Amino acid sequence: MAFTSDFFDAYERHKHDADLLYHAQRWANADHLYGIAAECGLKYLMTVFGMAVDSSSGSPMDNRDKKHANGIWRRFESYRCGYSQGAGYALPPGNPFNNWDVSDRYAHQSEFQQHRTESHQIGVQIVTELIQKVRRDGLI
Repeated sequence: MAFTSDFFDAYERHKHDADLLYHAQRWANADHLYGIAAECGLKYLMTVFGMAVDSSSGSPMDNRDKKHANGIWRRFESYRCGYSQGAGYALPPGNPFNNWDVSDRYAHQSEFQQHRTESHQIGVQIVTELIQKVRRDGLI
């Protein structure tokens, strides 16, 4: 049985676990989960800005939206720019997940250092701030 997507819950869960792993200096898994959290948080925001999802699965209808953190960062802009009130929700220049890839989960943990993980943690913080702004502004 497949579960229905809940991007906000997934964002919160992965961010929470990434933070726990970060504080335990488990850089590889923290890094991976920060990327997944950012992806889920941005997809949550994209639904606010009009991303169509399959009503039975919650999965994005457009295959271009079925991306991970490194690709969804760019895709978010197409929804934000197409939304009448989207001007106040721009991501800063530069994608902090350009060096993140979902396949990195297969890499040896010694490949991950604190600095890399911190850059992805900062990326998730940017997403967190946008989610908080959308909620304060009453769009959700």
